Amino acid sequence: MKHISILVPRGAILGSIEGPRQVFTEVNKLLKNMGKPALFKVQLVGLAGEVPAAGGIYTVYTDAVVNDIVKTDLIIIPALDGDMLRNLEMNRDFVPWIVAQYKAGAEVGSLCVGAFLLASTGLISGRKCATHWMAANDFRRMFPEVNLVEDKIITDELGIYSSGGAFSYLNLILYLIEKYVGRDVAVFMSKAFQIDIQRSSQSPFMIFKGQKEHEDEPVKKAQEFIEQNFQEKISVDQLAAMFALGRRNLERRFKKATSNTVVEYIQRVKIEAAKMSLETSMENINEVMYSVGYSDTKAFRSTFKKITGLSPVEYRYKYNKEIMVA
Repeated sequence: MKHISILVPRGAILGSIEGPRQVFTEVNKLLKNMGKPALFKVQLVGLAGEVPAAGGIYTVYTDAVVNDIVKTDLIIIPALDGDMLRNLEMNRDFVPWIVAQYKAGAEVGSLCVGAFLLASTGLISGRKCATHWMAANDFRRMFPEVNLVEDKIITDELGIYSSGGAFSYLNLILYLIEKYVGRDVAVFMSKAFQIDIQRSSQSPFMIFKGQKEHEDEPVKKAQEFIEQNFQEKISVDQLAAMFALGRRNLERRFKKATSNTVVEYIQRVKIEAAKMSLETSMENINEVMYSVGYSDTKAFRSTFKKITGLSPVEYRYKYNKEIMVA
C-alpha cells in the first residue's frame, strides 16, 4: 500500500487539501468495487492536530503530525493563500521533514502556489517547476535558481512533481493515479470528477500584464511605449535609440527585468490585445490581426498559437460570450 501524506500547512487553501484526498480515496473505492485491495493510505499531516484554513473559517483536523510519520511514499503540498513570505515562515518546520523524506525515497508534489513551499526546501534548485501563472513574477523573484516553466500544467523530474494554477492541480492528481494505478483508472476518475485529462498547458488561461516590478526605469519606459503603440511596427533598434541605449545593452537589461526578450514582449502585448478582441467582438480574424499590428496571416496565427496554445478560431470559440450562449 502506498502511503500518501497530504500536508495541511497554516494558510492552506482548503480545496487543494480536500480535492486530492477525495480523488485518491475514490480510487480505493473503485478498486474495492473491482474486487481489488485498496492501494492508497491517505493521511492529512500537519504541524499540529488542528490547523485553521481559509483565514480561520474552517479547522482541519489532521490524522498525524509530521514527527509521527517515519516513512511516507508521496507528499502532497497544497496551495497557500495570502502573503507568501509569511506563509513560508509559518510553515518552515515542514521543510526538514520534506527534505528527509525525499532523501529516504518519498516523492513530492506541489499544487499551484504550493510550489513556493516546495522551492523553499531547496530540492528543485536547477530543476523545472510549475505554479499559477499569476504568481510567476513573484516566484521568479523569490526563487531565481528554479527553472519556472510558466505555461506547464505538470512537471515531473526525479520524483518531484508540480502543477499549474488553481484547479489544474487535479490534472497532476490524475497523472499520479495513472502512474501508480494505470490509465484505465485515471480515465475513469477523469470522467467521474469531470476533469479534462488531456489538458497540459496553462497558456489558454494566462493573462499577460507585463512585468514591471523592477527598478530599471529605461526598461519600464520601453515597456510602456510598447503597450501604448503595439499597433505600430516597433523595432529593437528604434527602442534602443529612443532611450539612448545600445541594442545589446537594452536587450540584456530587458530580458533580465521582464524575463522576456524585447521581441517576445512586443508579441505578447499584441496577442493579449488580440485575445481581448476575440473575447468581446465578432470582428473576423483578419480584422483582429490588422488591429494589433500584424499584416502576415501566417505569422499572426503561428505567434497566437505559440503563446496561447490555441488557434485564434479555437480561442474565440472557447471564450467569446456570444458564441458560448448561441
